[in-house]
Amino acid sequence: MRPSAFIFLLLSLVFSHSIFHQPSVFVNGDMKLIQETCKNTKYYDLCVSSLKPNASSTKADTKGLALIMVGVGMANATATSSYLSSQLLSTTPNDPVLKKVLRECADKYGYAADALQDSVQDLATDSYDYAYMHVMGASDYPNACRNAFKRYPGLAYPSELARREDGLKHICDVVLGMIDHLSW
Repeated sequence: MRPSAFIFLLLSLVFSHSIFHQPSVFVNGDMKLIQETCKNTKYYDLCVSSLKPNASSTKADTKGLALIMVGVGMANATATSSYLSSQLLSTTPNDPVLKKVLRECADKYGYAADALQDSVQDLATDSYDYAYMHVMGASDYPNACRNAFKRYPGLAYPSELARREDGLKHICDVVLGMIDHLSW
């Protein structure tokens, strides 16, 4: 098994375990590192609300918290790619331009998830510059999707896609703040 596949599988197991096995009590002492780490990010509330329900965050160090947030970003990008693919299936067959743009956007969000996956490996090897670069790339892929819609003046950028775009960009901004703190 490739190391990247192993890391992805490991993170998937951790995240799925934390989703279904929430702690019944969340001790305030467990929040201290989360709060301190999130203070170094652009979106404190998003950071805390993403990390707090994850059971593994209470035992994680700063790098572990960054990895959890990368997982949140991967889930967001993958869900958006799937959403776009479902929109592609429900689009009328006589609208080839919309189908082309939706396919392109689904691919871009898939690339964003891949870039975030690459950052997991970079974080694991303390290659913070590369991790930062991959997260920056992931946050930029939604721009390519928006630009694809702009190329065709008759196509409106869907509000749901704009919401998802902002979500991924904000998650990536949180991860970037954490990486900045790690590289001190």
